[in-house]
Formats: sequence, C-alpha cells, structure tokens
Amino acid sequence: MAAVARFHLLQQTCPSFQPSAVLSKFPLASSFIFYNSGTNTNLRSGATTLLRKISTTPPLCSNSESSFSSSESSQSIVGDLLDFLNESWTQFHATAEAKRQLVAAGFHLLNENEEWQLKPGGRYFFTRNMSSLVAFAIGEKYSVGNGFHVIAAHTDSPCLKLKPKSASSKSGYLMVNVQTYGGGLWHTWFDRDLSLAGRVIVRAHDGSFSHKLVKIKRPLLRVPTLAIHLNRTVNTDGFKPNLETQLIPLLATEADNESSKTNEKISASSSKDAHHQLLMQILSDELGCKAQDIASIELNVCDTQPSCLGGAYKEFVFSGRLDNLASSFCALRALVDSCATPASLENEHAIRMVALFDNEEVGSDSYQGAGAPTIFEAMRRVIASLGQQSVGECSFARAIRHSFLVSADMAHGVHPNFVDKHEENHRPVLQKGLVIKHNANQRYATSGVTSFLFNEVAKIHNLPTQEFVVRNDMGCGSTIGPILASGIGIRTVDCGIAQLSMHSVREICGKEDIDIAYKHFKAFYEMFSSIDKKLNVDG
Repeated sequence: MAAVARFHLLQQTCPSFQPSAVLSKFPLASSFIFYNSGTNTNLRSGATTLLRKISTTPPLCSNSESSFSSSESSQSIVGDLLDFLNESWTQFHATAEAKRQLVAAGFHLLNENEEWQLKPGGRYFFTRNMSSLVAFAIGEKYSVGNGFHVIAAHTDSPCLKLKPKSASSKSGYLMVNVQTYGGGLWHTWFDRDLSLAGRVIVRAHDGSFSHKLVKIKRPLLRVPTLAIHLNRTVNTDGFKPNLETQLIPLLATEADNESSKTNEKISASSSKDAHHQLLMQILSDELGCKAQDIASIELNVCDTQPSCLGGAYKEFVFSGRLDNLASSFCALRALVDSCATPASLENEHAIRMVALFDNEEVGSDSYQGAGAPTIFEAMRRVIASLGQQSVGECSFARAIRHSFLVSADMAHGVHPNFVDKHEENHRPVLQKGLVIKHNANQRYATSGVTSFLFNEVAKIHNLPTQEFVVRNDMGCGSTIGPILASGIGIRTVDCGIAQLSMHSVREICGKEDIDIAYKHFKAFYEMFSSIDKKLNVDG
C-alpha cells in the first residue's frame, strides 16, 4: 500500500584498475617493509622470506600529505574517508560535508521550493532537512526518456538521542536522559568518552531564526558500567542493562552549598528546565550566542574517538558510523570524480545520480527518508526541466524503465569467532570487494538480472565481488533497496562493503574494500549505459 500511495502522490505532483590480490598488498610506509633481495612477492606470501617491521606509529586519523606516498594518495580515497567520518558525527554534519564537497567540485545547489533550470552537461544537488541529499550530473547526450543511474545510501546510524526533556538528577549527578535510535549494540556505549553534536535553532536579535550545526569535540558525557564487585554474575549471565534506567549519561556533579552563585543558579534551574542550564551554556559557548537565544535543539550522543586505520599493517578502518557513511562517501566521491572534467559527460546518454537518505535505521518512513518520494519527484522535475515542456507520464515511465539503482549499505562480514552464523557458501570476508546481497523473500531487491549487470561492471574492470544470503534459520535485515524498487518500479541491486561489529559504537571494515567500492561505483557511472543496452529482458 505504501508503494501505491507513493505512486499516486507522484502522479499528482509535478581508469583502468588492477586490484591487488586480496590480503596480499596492504600499503605501508616503505620504511616498515623489507623484502629479500631479488624477490618479487607480497606481504602475505609464505613462499619467500619476508621481513616485516610492525608499525608503532600512531594510527592514521586523517589524510595529511605525509600520511601516504604520492602514488598511493593519488589512487586511494581512504584518507579522505577518514576525514569525512571525523567530520560527520551526525546525519546533519554528513550532509553538510557532502554539500561542501559538491560545491567545491562545481555542483550547483538547487532549492526544492523553486523552479529548476537545468541543462545537459550540468551538475546539480539539493538537500532536504539537512540530513538527506540528492546530487546528479546530466549527460551531454541525454534525451527525455533516457534513464537515471543511481547509487543510494543513508546518512544515519544507530545512536543515542537527547529526549525533548533531557534534564534529570540522581544521587548528586546531573544526568542527560536519552532515547535509543535504531538497533544499536547499546552495551558498547558504556565506558566511552562521549559528547554531543547535532543542530540547533538560534533566535536572532531581529526576531528571525537561524539553523546551525554544533559539535562539542571534547569528552562531555559518560555512561559508566557497574563494578563487577556489585554485579558478580555479569560475565556468566551476560550484561543486560535496562535501556530506560541504566543507559543514562552523566554530565556533571551537582553543585554543593559552597559553589559559586553561578553554579547554584545552574543547579536550581536544572530541575525545572527541559535541559540543564549547564548544558545550554556549553552549547551557547560553542555557538557564540546567548543560552536564552537557543530556541530548539536536536542532538545526538557521539563517541569522541577519531576514525583511524588499525591492525598490524594498518589494513583496517576503525570507526563509528561506517554503517553507512562509508557507502555514502564512496558513492559521493564516485559521482564527483566520474564527471570531474568537461569531457566526462560528453558521450553520456543517462543521468548519474547519488541519493543519501536519513532514517534508514528506523524504517525510512519520514520526510527525509527513502520512504518519501524524494528521489522520484526529483527525477520527474529533471525530466520536465530538460523537456522544456509539460512531460507526460509516458516520458517519465520510459525513463524509470531505463533506470538502474544500486542500494549501497554495509554487509555482514564473516566473524572469525562466530563462523557458524553465516551460511557456509556465502561468507563475505574483508578486503575481497563489494558484497552482492540476495534474499528470496525480497528483503533485498537484487534479482538475477540486476546482479548480473552489476557484476559485469566489476568483471570488465577486474574488480572482485562476493555474494551473501542469510541462513534459512535466521532472520534477514533489509535496506532501502526494496523500498525504492517497489516505490515506482526501478531495477535495483543491493550491495555493500563487508564489515564487522555492525551497529557497535566502533565498527571495522577493510581498507582495501573502500577503494574497491569507490572504483566499482565510479565504473558503474562511467560505463553502465554501454553494458545495459547489450541485454534485452522484456523486448
């Protein structure tokens, strides 16, 4: 019914890559690798003697010029991913950073509330709610009725969010009440150095309001665990905290009678205000405004530990929010780089598009989620603008039939300590390329045709891929793929980068998989038109 409703609403509204062998060549500084003279081998080979020196340098947390060699930095986007992750503490910050990168790349910002004037060869984007984004590049040879080649991902991740009334006090502590968002592994949030980030509405002196993002970078909150001396059976019975009463972060100690008048005022007002005045003062200091000028807040609890490379050979990405900012960044970067020069779109007959949605972790049914007709309304408006006239349903329908969507969301890599949780013939591993997801019950939107076409892109560029199906005796998660595929009928493949610790406060994926995903997505944009026309299914 949701798909039918969306359909009616739409009617009413107007370079060659040679991948290294898997786990065979992790880029390291040359000073940390020593080969036998005259050998030609790789890091993982046991056939020759290889002397390796384990790096003791701090983990790489950003893509500084000294982090990679010049040849490596020109090929890898991992450093840029780390910068993106460290900037994108929330869905709002991720969208704002994506916006910044698109503007820097020459994309033109559109407003959904205004008329669009588009032209072939143009590059455009718009945001919605500052938590979702759609960007597209129009081929020079596009004609009305040609398709859209889309990669869709999401900007949100499981986290804790402040309640509308967050102020509380217990046993001499100022506490911050939170609500759980999505299906997080909540025990991993205990004993972490946490802080707050999100957006606020600030009242100006002239009575107007401004929308601002805020991020408190220093550790501000903590959810302490109970000492084992007071919970002797925790290691045998399991750690099972009550999410309402035992997952409440500490903000500060309450002011005592000897505190200053300022602290006394803060403590007294905390009991009656929606949020602690101490917290509001911290926010106002960060924003450079008065506390009383903050009209509204929407804040996430965030882990302050930076995203970085890890592992003995720095072959892993350790970070929060990999699900699904890793996919979002790879898709965004692929689109930008696929049309970086004027010649990039000269022979393109389709429209290349990326769509980043919010609220996937809670079902996508929101104004800024994939359940809204955002992407299809955008497609209709693009066609109408390029057609320079009222476009009939036939033109839009033909465009949808020619379109193809890649639903990119992180995949479950096989866990070495829980191998039996995976079907024995479908166990994706890190560093072996994108995982194509299948489910006979349509929890994923992949079909035999769509998986073939997406695999064909990889085959031509010698890129590895993997396959995943869930065990018959286990439940299967889902993605925005089926939502978008059924919303109006667009061919869709579900895929993702393999990862471990999904929905933990800190996740892990393979460094090589980031570059493979980027190259696969870029190749999809650049050559899918030529591949698609070679296959006729319903002709």
